[in-house]
This record gives sequence, structure tokens and C-alpha cells, in this order.
Amino acid sequence: MAGEHENLVRRMYEEAWNEGRLDVIDEVCAPDYVGVGPYGNELGPESVKRGVTSRRDAFPDIHVTIEDVITEGDKVVARLTFRGTQKGEFQGIQPTNKEVAWTGIWIYRVADGKFIERWHNYDMHGLMEQLNASQIE
Repeated sequence: MAGEHENLVRRMYEEAWNEGRLDVIDEVCAPDYVGVGPYGNELGPESVKRGVTSRRDAFPDIHVTIEDVITEGDKVVARLTFRGTQKGEFQGIQPTNKEVAWTGIWIYRVADGKFIERWHNYDMHGLMEQLNASQIE
């Protein structure tokens, strides 16, 4: 089980995020997938695809490093580092061409070999500080 759960995390971030292979999301997320986060929720794989696409549009060279994966029962936790250069609009901030990095922790619940729920939190404050969002009126 643990290896299967870790493989889902690796496929999500190495294939979908880093390689832009959005079809992988249909393979790792259940149709009734629900993701809960501090900046909005995701409902179903299409919502996940929109989230990945918006980050890849803003940071076309985005790369996610999986720092840790911990599995326990039907849950898998991933500690991640995101890096990229802002070349597109992000959260209302026009492209800055700044290289940024931010971290976060994602907790997934797995059933029948797919993610069915997700909770996450990431360092949005640190990211916005790197983009000088405080300077934007």
C-alpha cells in the first residue's frame, strides 16, 4: 500500500506538474475527488488540471521537488518545494521575471488506487513577498 500511495504522489508532481502531462491527473484522482485548501477548493480532476495549468502558465519552468513522502493507512503526506520563474500573471500580479521558491505540505486520502481527498497548506506569504506583492497597489 505505502509504495502505491507514494507512486501516486510521484506521478502527480513529476509527471503532471513537472512534465505538464495533465492526462495523468485523470489516472491519479477519482472522479469525485475533493481538494480543500486555504485559497479555494478543487472538485474533480478537471479542477486539479485548471490549478496545475494556472501555475504552469504563471511559472512555465515550474519544477516541484518531493522532499518527503510519508504514508499511514489510507493517507499519504507530501512535503514539497516549488521553484519557477514568474513569466505570466499570478494572483493579479503581472509577470516579474523573478525566480521564486515556496514550500508546502499536501495530505491525500487514497481509495481504490486514486486520490479521493486532499488538504494542503503552502507558504503563500513567502511567495508573495518574493514577487514583491506588497509593492503592488
